Amino acid sequence: MVQAAAVVPVPVSAEVYQDLQHFYARQMQSTDDLDVSAWAGSFTEDGVFATNAFPEPLTGRTAIAEHCDRAFAAQAEAGIVRRHVMTTLAADHAPDRDGERVHTRSYVMVLETRRGQKPTIYCSTLCEDVLTRVDGGWQVVRRQVSRDDL
Repeated sequence: MVQAAAVVPVPVSAEVYQDLQHFYARQMQSTDDLDVSAWAGSFTEDGVFATNAFPEPLTGRTAIAEHCDRAFAAQAEAGIVRRHVMTTLAADHAPDRDGERVHTRSYVMVLETRRGQKPTIYCSTLCEDVLTRVDGGWQVVRRQVSRDDL
């Protein structure tokens, strides 16, 4: 039996990696700032947000924005502040693509502070994205978030 050759990841350049770090800093801060427009706008029009915390993926920027609008409003009403702390970002060229897509993998710790209380760890996650270049910037084509506690 012939085995298929393993796909060896090809890391992005240092310049692209730095650009991705800026993208994620802005994106994570937009969710922490409860900025629905900026966060949903960081996904392609047909982008997918999937997580083991939801029964079904959210498909399309409109569905992502509608979900976030409700979730962010409930969070604000409860007086909860969240901070997404992204670490260990790995970024590789997506296999069989023209270089305009990358696959990223990172850990994201979400800290939560309720009014008048000390911060706690809300959840720890693995975040895997496929991103594409759009008008010189990056947008998420597909995000898979796996919470460690589920």
